[in-house]
Amino acid sequence: MEKLIFATGNEGKMKEIRMILGDLDYEILSMKEAGISADIVEDGKTFEENAEIKAKAISKIANCLVLADDSGLEVDYMDKQPGIYSARWMGEDTSYDVKNNKIIENLDGVPDENRTARFVCAVAAAFPDGRVITRRGTIEGIIGYEQRGENGFGYDPIFYLPEYGKTTAELSPEEKNKISHRGRALEQIKEELLKK
Repeated sequence: MEKLIFATGNEGKMKEIRMILGDLDYEILSMKEAGISADIVEDGKTFEENAEIKAKAISKIANCLVLADDSGLEVDYMDKQPGIYSARWMGEDTSYDVKNNKIIENLDGVPDENRTARFVCAVAAAFPDGRVITRRGTIEGIIGYEQRGENGFGYDPIFYLPEYGKTTAELSPEEKNKISHRGRALEQIKEELLKK
C-alpha cells in the first residue's frame, strides 16, 4: 500500500482526514507518524499558497504523495481576520478559548446580519513527480454569541450554522465532515486521486 503523508501534527485534523479519505488505497500518516519533523515557514499570502508550500516541502523530504492544508476563519466584520493567520492570531500559544472569546467581544452589539463568517480550507496535493494540485472548500455561517459544543476544535464553538441551529462544535463528526470546509476540499482532492 502506498503511503500518503498529511503535513500536520494536529490530532483533531488527522481524525477528520482519516474519516474522509479512509476508503482510499493509501496508508495515511501524519508527519510525526512518518518520522518527519520540519520547520516550514508559511509565508504565502493565500490559503492555497501556504498549503502548497507545506505539501512541496514535505514531499521533497518524504518522496511520496503529501497532502497539506491551510485553513482558517474569516470574519467579515473584522475585515476577514483572522484569515490565514487563524492559528497564530493573538499568539500561537494563546488558547482557542481566549481567541473565541475575543472574537465574540469584537462583535459585541453587532446584529446577526453583520456577523457573517466562513471557514476556508485549501488542500494541496504534492506528487513525487513534482505535480501539485490545490482545491478549496468553504462553509458559510455566522459568529455566535457564546461558545457552544464539545466536538471539533479551534473556532468551531463560535461558528454558528443558522440552517442547523448549531455551532460546528455541536455537530457530530460525521455531520461535520459532510459539510465542513476541510471535508469539501478533501472530497475534491479525493476525486483527483481516484482518477490516477
